[in-house]
Amino acid sequence: MEDVKKLSMLRSQIDGTPIGRVATAVFPTVGPEDRVSDALSAMRSSGFQEIPVTDGGAYLGMVSYGTILKKKSVMPDAKVKSVMKSLPTLSADTEVTRAAEHMVSTNSRQLAVLSGKKPVGVVSRRGLTGIAAGINALKDIKVWEIMSSPVESVGANGMLEDALEIMRALDIRTVPVVDSANRPVGIVGMKEIIENNWKTDAKSIGDLHKSPRVHISVDSVCVRSVTTLDWEDSVEDAANAMKEKNISTIPVTDGGELVGIITEYDIIQLISACRAGESMFVQISGLEDEDKPYAESMYADIESEVSKISKIYRPESLIIHVSRHNEDGERKKYTLSAKFFINGWTINSKEVGWDLVKANNDLVKKLGEMIVSRKDSTVSYRKHRKAAA
Repeated sequence: MEDVKKLSMLRSQIDGTPIGRVATAVFPTVGPEDRVSDALSAMRSSGFQEIPVTDGGAYLGMVSYGTILKKKSVMPDAKVKSVMKSLPTLSADTEVTRAAEHMVSTNSRQLAVLSGKKPVGVVSRRGLTGIAAGINALKDIKVWEIMSSPVESVGANGMLEDALEIMRALDIRTVPVVDSANRPVGIVGMKEIIENNWKTDAKSIGDLHKSPRVHISVDSVCVRSVTTLDWEDSVEDAANAMKEKNISTIPVTDGGELVGIITEYDIIQLISACRAGESMFVQISGLEDEDKPYAESMYADIESEVSKISKIYRPESLIIHVSRHNEDGERKKYTLSAKFFINGWTINSKEVGWDLVKANNDLVKKLGEMIVSRKDSTVSYRKHRKAAA
Protein backbone atom coordinates (compact mmCIF):
# COMPACT_ATOMS: atom_id res chain seq x y z
CA MET A 1 0.00 0.00 0.00
CA GLU A 2 1.34 3.43 -0.87
CA ASP A 3 0.16 5.48 2.14
CA VAL A 4 -2.72 6.26 4.47
CA LYS A 5 -4.53 8.19 1.73
CA LYS A 6 -5.26 4.89 0.02
CA LEU A 7 -6.73 3.62 3.29
CA SER A 8 -8.91 6.73 3.54
CA MET A 9 -10.18 6.20 -0.01
CA LEU A 10 -10.97 2.57 0.74
CA ARG A 11 -12.79 3.57 3.91
CA SER A 12 -15.19 5.82 2.03
CA GLN A 13 -16.02 3.02 -0.41
CA ILE A 14 -16.35 0.34 2.26
CA ASP A 15 -18.50 2.39 4.63
CA GLY A 16 -20.81 3.24 1.76
CA THR A 17 -22.26 -0.26 2.15
CA PRO A 18 -24.99 -0.56 4.83
CA ILE A 19 -24.23 -3.21 7.45
CA GLY A 20 -27.65 -4.74 6.70
CA ARG A 21 -26.48 -5.74 3.24
CA VAL A 22 -23.80 -8.02 4.62
CA ALA A 23 -25.72 -9.41 7.59
CA THR A 24 -27.53 -12.72 7.34
CA ALA A 25 -31.00 -12.92 8.87
CA VAL A 26 -30.86 -16.72 9.12
CA PHE A 27 -28.63 -17.92 11.93
CA PRO A 28 -28.69 -20.46 14.76
CA THR A 29 -29.11 -19.54 18.42
CA VAL A 30 -28.75 -21.48 21.64
CA GLY A 31 -30.05 -20.89 25.14
CA PRO A 32 -27.92 -20.45 28.27
CA GLU A 33 -29.20 -23.77 29.65
CA ASP A 34 -28.46 -25.72 26.45
CA ARG A 35 -25.52 -28.10 26.43
CA VAL A 36 -22.09 -27.36 24.96
CA SER A 37 -22.56 -30.39 22.70
CA ASP A 38 -25.75 -28.76 21.33
CA ALA A 39 -23.78 -25.62 20.50
CA LEU A 40 -21.05 -27.64 18.77
CA SER A 41 -23.66 -29.50 16.76
CA ALA A 42 -25.26 -26.21 15.66
CA MET A 43 -21.85 -24.86 14.68
CA ARG A 44 -20.98 -27.90 12.59
CA SER A 45 -24.31 -27.90 10.76
CA SER A 46 -24.42 -24.14 10.14
CA GLY A 47 -20.75 -23.33 9.57
CA PHE A 48 -20.95 -20.55 12.19
CA GLN A 49 -18.13 -20.40 14.72
CA GLU A 50 -19.85 -17.90 17.02
CA ILE A 51 -23.53 -18.35 17.85
CA PRO A 52 -25.75 -15.89 19.72
CA VAL A 53 -26.99 -17.01 23.11
CA THR A 54 -30.54 -15.82 23.77
CA ASP A 55 -33.06 -16.06 26.57
CA GLY A 56 -36.68 -15.32 25.68
CA GLY A 57 -35.46 -13.74 22.44
CA ALA A 58 -33.11 -11.34 24.24
CA TYR A 59 -29.41 -11.38 23.45
CA LEU A 60 -27.09 -12.48 26.27
CA GLY A 61 -23.75 -13.08 24.54
CA MET A 62 -22.00 -15.45 22.15
CA VAL A 63 -20.75 -19.00 22.42
CA SER A 64 -17.55 -19.47 20.46
CA TYR A 65 -15.88 -22.46 18.82
CA GLY A 66 -12.47 -21.13 19.88
CA THR A 67 -13.47 -20.61 23.50
CA ILE A 68 -14.84 -24.15 23.79
CA LEU A 69 -11.73 -25.71 22.25
CA LYS A 70 -9.42 -23.79 24.56
CA LYS A 71 -11.26 -25.08 27.62
CA LYS A 72 -10.16 -28.68 27.34
CA SER A 73 -11.76 -29.69 30.63
CA VAL A 74 -15.27 -28.54 29.73
CA MET A 75 -17.80 -31.38 29.55
CA PRO A 76 -20.11 -31.83 26.55
CA ASP A 77 -23.05 -31.74 28.98
CA ALA A 78 -21.89 -28.45 30.51
CA LYS A 79 -24.27 -25.50 30.17
CA VAL A 80 -23.66 -23.00 27.40
CA LYS A 81 -23.69 -20.20 29.97
CA SER A 82 -20.46 -21.60 31.42
CA VAL A 83 -18.57 -20.88 28.17
CA MET A 84 -20.55 -17.88 26.95
CA LYS A 85 -18.53 -14.71 26.35
CA SER A 86 -19.27 -11.07 25.77
CA LEU A 87 -18.54 -9.77 22.28
CA PRO A 88 -19.27 -6.34 20.77
CA THR A 89 -22.67 -6.07 19.14
CA LEU A 90 -23.64 -4.16 16.01
CA SER A 91 -26.65 -2.15 14.93
CA ALA A 92 -28.05 -1.24 11.53
CA ASP A 93 -26.08 2.03 11.74
CA THR A 94 -22.69 0.50 12.55
CA GLU A 95 -20.04 1.33 9.97
CA VAL A 96 -18.53 -1.66 8.18
CA THR A 97 -15.00 -0.55 9.14
CA ARG A 98 -16.10 -0.40 12.79
CA ALA A 99 -17.52 -3.93 12.53
CA ALA A 100 -14.17 -5.08 11.09
CA GLU A 101 -12.35 -3.34 13.91
CA HIS A 102 -14.46 -5.24 16.46
CA MET A 103 -13.73 -8.54 14.72
CA VAL A 104 -9.99 -7.89 14.75
CA SER A 105 -9.88 -6.78 18.39
CA THR A 106 -11.79 -9.88 19.57
CA ASN A 107 -10.54 -12.32 16.89
CA SER A 108 -14.16 -13.24 16.25
CA ARG A 109 -15.74 -14.65 13.11
CA GLN A 110 -19.36 -13.60 13.66
CA LEU A 111 -20.95 -10.67 15.48
CA ALA A 112 -24.63 -10.19 16.29
CA VAL A 113 -26.70 -7.31 14.92
CA LEU A 114 -29.27 -6.16 17.48
CA SER A 115 -32.53 -4.28 17.27
CA GLY A 116 -33.11 -3.29 20.86
CA LYS A 117 -32.20 -6.43 22.80
CA LYS A 118 -33.13 -8.87 20.05
CA PRO A 119 -30.60 -10.29 17.58
CA VAL A 120 -31.92 -9.69 14.06
CA GLY A 121 -28.85 -10.67 12.06
CA VAL A 122 -25.28 -11.88 12.15
CA VAL A 123 -22.34 -10.32 10.33
CA SER A 124 -19.50 -12.68 9.46
CA ARG A 125 -16.01 -12.31 8.09
CA ARG A 126 -17.33 -13.83 4.88
CA GLY A 127 -19.83 -10.98 4.52
CA LEU A 128 -17.17 -8.32 4.98
CA THR A 129 -14.86 -10.13 2.57
CA GLY A 130 -17.72 -10.01 0.06
CA ILE A 131 -17.62 -6.21 0.25
CA ALA A 132 -13.90 -6.27 -0.52
CA ALA A 133 -14.62 -8.43 -3.58
CA GLY A 134 -16.60 -5.57 -5.10
CA ILE A 135 -14.08 -2.76 -4.57
CA ASN A 136 -12.03 -1.99 -7.67
CA ALA A 137 -9.42 -0.06 -5.70
CA LEU A 138 -8.25 -3.36 -4.24
CA LYS A 139 -6.89 -4.26 -7.67
CA ASP A 140 -3.99 -1.95 -6.82
CA ILE A 141 -3.12 -3.82 -3.61
CA LYS A 142 -1.18 -7.02 -4.12
CA VAL A 143 -1.57 -10.20 -2.10
CA TRP A 144 2.02 -9.96 -0.85
CA GLU A 145 1.18 -6.63 0.78
CA ILE A 146 -1.18 -8.16 3.36
CA MET A 147 -0.40 -11.89 3.38
CA SER A 148 1.20 -13.58 6.38
CA SER A 149 4.75 -14.71 5.68
CA PRO A 150 6.53 -16.87 6.66
CA VAL A 151 3.69 -19.33 7.10
CA GLU A 152 3.42 -22.45 9.23
CA SER A 153 2.63 -25.60 7.24
CA VAL A 154 2.53 -29.37 7.74
CA GLY A 155 3.90 -32.03 5.41
CA ALA A 156 1.53 -34.40 3.67
CA ASN A 157 3.19 -37.26 5.54
CA GLY A 158 2.94 -35.39 8.85
CA MET A 159 0.54 -36.36 11.58
CA LEU A 160 -2.82 -34.77 12.28
CA GLU A 161 -1.61 -33.95 15.79
CA ASP A 162 1.10 -31.73 14.23
CA ALA A 163 -1.55 -29.65 12.47
CA LEU A 164 -3.61 -29.48 15.66
CA GLU A 165 -0.60 -28.23 17.63
CA ILE A 166 0.03 -25.44 15.08
CA MET A 167 -3.63 -24.38 15.28
CA ARG A 168 -3.60 -24.39 19.06
CA ALA A 169 -0.31 -22.50 19.39
CA LEU A 170 -1.15 -19.81 16.82
CA ASP A 171 -4.90 -19.61 17.51
CA ILE A 172 -5.72 -20.36 13.88
CA ARG A 173 -8.18 -22.78 12.29
CA THR A 174 -6.50 -23.79 9.02
CA VAL A 175 -3.03 -25.02 8.03
CA PRO A 176 -1.68 -25.60 4.49
CA VAL A 177 -0.35 -29.04 3.60
CA VAL A 178 2.82 -29.15 1.48
CA ASP A 179 4.85 -31.77 -0.40
CA SER A 180 8.62 -32.31 -0.14
CA ALA A 181 9.23 -29.35 -2.49
CA ASN A 182 7.18 -27.00 -0.29
CA ARG A 183 4.35 -26.85 -2.83
CA PRO A 184 0.81 -26.67 -1.42
CA VAL A 185 -1.10 -29.89 -2.03
CA GLY A 186 -3.96 -29.51 0.42
CA ILE A 187 -5.57 -27.74 3.37
CA VAL A 188 -6.45 -29.13 6.78
CA GLY A 189 -8.73 -27.23 9.11
CA MET A 190 -10.41 -27.51 12.47
CA LYS A 191 -13.49 -28.78 10.65
CA GLU A 192 -11.60 -31.89 9.44
CA ILE A 193 -10.09 -32.45 12.88
CA ILE A 194 -13.45 -32.20 14.64
CA GLU A 195 -15.21 -34.43 12.13
CA ASN A 196 -12.50 -37.10 12.40
CA ASN A 197 -12.09 -37.03 16.15
CA TRP A 198 -15.12 -35.71 18.02
CA LYS A 199 -17.39 -38.37 19.45
CA THR A 200 -20.72 -37.78 21.12
CA ASP A 201 -19.66 -39.91 24.09
CA ALA A 202 -16.47 -37.91 24.71
CA LYS A 203 -16.04 -37.06 28.37
CA SER A 204 -14.44 -33.68 27.75
CA ILE A 205 -13.22 -31.38 24.98
CA GLY A 206 -9.72 -32.52 25.99
CA ASP A 207 -10.56 -35.95 24.58
CA LEU A 208 -10.13 -34.40 21.14
CA HIS A 209 -6.43 -33.84 21.83
CA LYS A 210 -6.04 -37.35 23.29
CA SER A 211 -7.93 -39.14 20.53
CA PRO A 212 -5.95 -41.92 18.81
CA ARG A 213 -7.14 -40.53 15.50
CA VAL A 214 -4.95 -37.42 15.81
CA HIS A 215 -2.05 -39.83 15.24
CA ILE A 216 -3.14 -40.53 11.66
CA SER A 217 -1.51 -38.82 8.66
CA VAL A 218 -2.66 -35.40 7.49
CA ASP A 219 -2.80 -36.79 3.95
CA SER A 220 -5.72 -39.05 4.91
CA VAL A 221 -8.06 -36.22 5.96
CA CYS A 222 -6.93 -32.98 4.30
CA VAL A 223 -8.89 -31.23 1.55
CA ARG A 224 -7.04 -31.94 -1.67
CA SER A 225 -8.68 -29.49 -4.09
CA VAL A 226 -6.63 -26.57 -2.79
CA THR A 227 -7.04 -23.10 -4.31
CA THR A 228 -3.85 -21.03 -4.51
CA LEU A 229 -2.95 -17.50 -5.50
CA ASP A 230 0.23 -16.06 -6.98
CA TRP A 231 1.78 -13.53 -4.64
CA GLU A 232 1.40 -10.79 -7.28
CA ASP A 233 -2.34 -11.37 -7.65
CA SER A 234 -4.52 -8.61 -6.22
CA VAL A 235 -6.45 -8.52 -2.96
CA GLU A 236 -9.57 -8.22 -5.12
CA ASP A 237 -8.62 -11.57 -6.72
CA ALA A 238 -8.26 -13.08 -3.25
CA ALA A 239 -11.59 -11.72 -2.02
CA ASN A 240 -13.38 -12.95 -5.15
CA ALA A 241 -11.84 -16.42 -4.83
CA MET A 242 -12.92 -16.65 -1.18
CA LYS A 243 -16.44 -15.53 -2.06
CA GLU A 244 -16.86 -17.81 -5.10
CA LYS A 245 -15.35 -20.92 -3.53
CA ASN A 246 -16.71 -20.33 -0.03
CA ILE A 247 -13.27 -20.61 1.57
CA SER A 248 -11.49 -18.52 4.18
CA THR A 249 -7.83 -19.39 3.63
CA ILE A 250 -5.71 -19.43 0.47
CA PRO A 251 -2.04 -20.45 0.22
CA VAL A 252 0.11 -17.98 -1.73
CA THR A 253 2.83 -19.21 -4.06
CA ASP A 254 5.79 -17.86 -6.00
CA GLY A 255 6.90 -20.20 -8.76
CA GLY A 256 4.69 -22.89 -7.28
CA GLU A 257 6.40 -22.76 -3.87
CA LEU A 258 4.49 -21.75 -0.73
CA VAL A 259 5.61 -18.26 0.37
CA GLY A 260 2.65 -17.08 2.42
CA ILE A 261 -1.01 -17.39 3.21
CA ILE A 262 -3.90 -14.95 2.92
CA THR A 263 -7.07 -15.33 4.95
CA GLU A 264 -10.35 -13.57 5.46
CA TYR A 265 -8.80 -12.26 8.68
CA ASP A 266 -6.06 -10.49 6.67
CA ILE A 267 -8.72 -8.76 4.56
CA ILE A 268 -10.70 -7.86 7.69
CA GLN A 269 -7.50 -6.36 9.13
CA LEU A 270 -7.15 -4.23 6.00
CA ILE A 271 -10.76 -3.05 6.29
CA SER A 272 -10.22 -2.33 9.99
CA ALA A 273 -7.03 -0.36 9.27
CA CYS A 274 -9.06 1.91 6.98
CA ARG A 275 -10.40 3.60 10.13
CA ALA A 276 -6.92 4.95 10.84
CA GLY A 277 -7.42 8.16 8.87
CA GLU A 278 -4.35 10.37 9.14
CA SER A 279 -3.15 8.84 12.42
CA MET A 280 -1.47 5.50 12.93
CA PHE A 281 -3.80 2.66 13.83
CA VAL A 282 -2.54 0.34 16.58
CA GLN A 283 -4.42 -2.62 17.96
CA ILE A 284 -3.65 -5.57 20.22
CA SER A 285 -6.12 -8.40 19.69
CA GLY A 286 -6.68 -11.74 21.39
CA LEU A 287 -5.99 -10.70 24.99
CA GLU A 288 -7.74 -12.84 27.59
CA ASP A 289 -9.57 -10.96 30.37
CA GLU A 290 -6.85 -11.72 32.93
CA ASP A 291 -4.17 -10.38 30.56
CA LYS A 292 -5.93 -7.08 29.76
CA PRO A 293 -4.36 -5.23 32.74
CA TYR A 294 -1.04 -5.55 30.89
CA ALA A 295 -2.38 -3.77 27.81
CA GLU A 296 -1.39 -0.29 29.04
CA SER A 297 2.26 -1.30 29.42
CA MET A 298 2.18 -3.04 26.04
CA TYR A 299 0.81 0.02 24.26
CA ALA A 300 3.39 2.21 26.02
CA ASP A 301 6.22 0.04 24.70
CA ILE A 302 4.69 0.17 21.22
CA GLU A 303 4.41 3.97 21.36
CA SER A 304 8.05 4.27 22.42
CA GLU A 305 9.35 2.12 19.57
CA VAL A 306 7.01 3.58 16.93
CA SER A 307 8.24 7.09 17.79
CA LYS A 308 11.74 5.94 16.76
CA ILE A 309 10.48 4.20 13.63
CA SER A 310 8.55 7.34 12.61
CA LYS A 311 11.87 9.15 12.16
CA ILE A 312 12.69 6.71 9.35
CA TYR A 313 9.33 5.98 7.70
CA ARG A 314 5.74 6.92 8.34
CA PRO A 315 3.89 3.99 9.92
CA GLU A 316 0.31 3.28 8.79
CA SER A 317 -0.95 0.59 11.14
CA LEU A 318 0.25 -2.10 13.53
CA ILE A 319 -1.84 -5.07 14.62
CA ILE A 320 -0.53 -7.53 17.18
CA HIS A 321 -2.44 -10.73 17.87
CA VAL A 322 -1.87 -12.59 21.14
CA SER A 323 -2.54 -16.31 21.54
CA ARG A 324 -2.02 -18.12 24.81
CA HIS A 325 -1.45 -21.78 25.56
CA ASN A 326 -0.34 -23.97 28.43
CA GLU A 327 3.15 -25.42 28.13
CA ASP A 328 4.02 -26.24 31.72
CA GLY A 329 1.02 -27.27 33.80
CA GLU A 330 -0.99 -24.13 34.44
CA ARG A 331 1.83 -21.82 33.37
CA LYS A 332 0.90 -19.77 30.31
CA LYS A 333 3.07 -19.24 27.25
CA TYR A 334 2.31 -16.51 24.73
CA THR A 335 2.72 -16.28 20.98
CA LEU A 336 2.54 -12.73 19.59
CA SER A 337 2.15 -12.22 15.83
CA ALA A 338 2.58 -8.74 14.36
CA LYS A 339 1.53 -7.25 11.07
CA PHE A 340 3.01 -3.79 10.48
CA PHE A 341 1.90 -1.67 7.50
CA ILE A 342 4.63 0.91 6.77
CA ASN A 343 5.96 2.72 3.72
CA GLY A 344 4.20 0.41 1.28
CA TRP A 345 5.33 -2.80 2.99
CA THR A 346 3.76 -5.34 5.24
CA ILE A 347 6.25 -6.46 7.87
CA ASN A 348 5.42 -9.72 9.64
CA SER A 349 7.12 -10.86 12.82
CA LYS A 350 6.51 -13.21 15.73
CA GLU A 351 7.70 -13.56 19.32
CA VAL A 352 7.12 -16.34 21.85
CA GLY A 353 7.63 -16.04 25.60
CA TRP A 354 6.35 -16.70 29.11
CA ASP A 355 6.16 -13.00 30.04
CA LEU A 356 3.51 -11.18 27.96
CA VAL A 357 4.87 -7.65 28.43
CA LYS A 358 8.47 -8.70 27.75
CA ALA A 359 7.45 -10.69 24.65
CA ASN A 360 5.58 -7.65 23.35
CA ASN A 361 8.56 -5.39 24.03
CA ASP A 362 10.92 -7.82 22.29
CA LEU A 363 8.52 -8.02 19.35
CA VAL A 364 8.28 -4.26 18.74
CA LYS A 365 12.05 -3.89 19.10
CA LYS A 366 12.48 -6.64 16.51
CA LEU A 367 10.14 -4.72 14.20
CA GLY A 368 12.23 -1.60 14.73
CA GLU A 369 15.40 -3.49 13.83
CA MET A 370 13.75 -4.84 10.69
CA ILE A 371 12.80 -1.30 9.62
CA VAL A 372 16.29 0.05 10.29
CA SER A 373 17.80 -2.76 8.22
CA ARG A 374 15.72 -1.55 5.27
CA LYS A 375 16.60 2.12 5.68
CA ASP A 376 19.38 2.24 3.12
CA SER A 377 17.85 -0.27 0.76
CA THR A 378 16.35 0.92 -2.50
CA VAL A 379 14.85 -2.49 -3.24
CA SER A 380 11.05 -2.61 -3.03
CA TYR A 381 9.39 -5.14 -0.76
CA ARG A 382 8.28 -7.12 -3.81
CA LYS A 383 11.82 -7.40 -5.18
CA HIS A 384 13.14 -8.08 -1.71
CA ARG A 385 10.78 -11.04 -1.32
CA LYS A 386 11.75 -12.44 -4.74
CA ALA A 387 15.43 -12.19 -3.90
CA ALA A 388 14.81 -13.99 -0.62
CA ALA A 389 12.73 -16.75 -2.22
